[in-house]
Amino acid sequence: MSERGSKIDDEAVCSLARLIGDPEKARSRIEKLSSLMERIDGEDPDGSVEVLKAVADPCRLRILKLLKEGELCVCEIVAALDRRQSSTSHHLSVLREAGLVRERKDGKWSYYRISDGAVLEMLKQAEVLKRK
Repeated sequence: MSERGSKIDDEAVCSLARLIGDPEKARSRIEKLSSLMERIDGEDPDGSVEVLKAVADPCRLRILKLLKEGELCVCEIVAALDRRQSSTSHHLSVLREAGLVRERKDGKWSYYRISDGAVLEMLKQAEVLKRK
């Protein structure tokens, strides 16, 4: 561990020890937390952030809810949302890059669908959490 990292850990231990009153317990907790943070940071948190940001936009959430019912052409999504095609295409692009929807081309038409059952489960869980 670097000198700076060690100093930060010591500061964290001292700070936690003042709060809980037990320096050994504080050191043990900081070690566990440090290990947990290393694991979390190694799991590509940026991918999760991309997904959550994509879903956080009200228009994109509406698109996902439309697609819960099945595959739709971009022109159908544009009509349902009453938005410009360029705006709708941008939102679909963000959803596609986040892995939430899949695109299928048929000639000049583009059709979109939910990419995975996990997306449907995520939407369902969001509704459950909203009710609590």
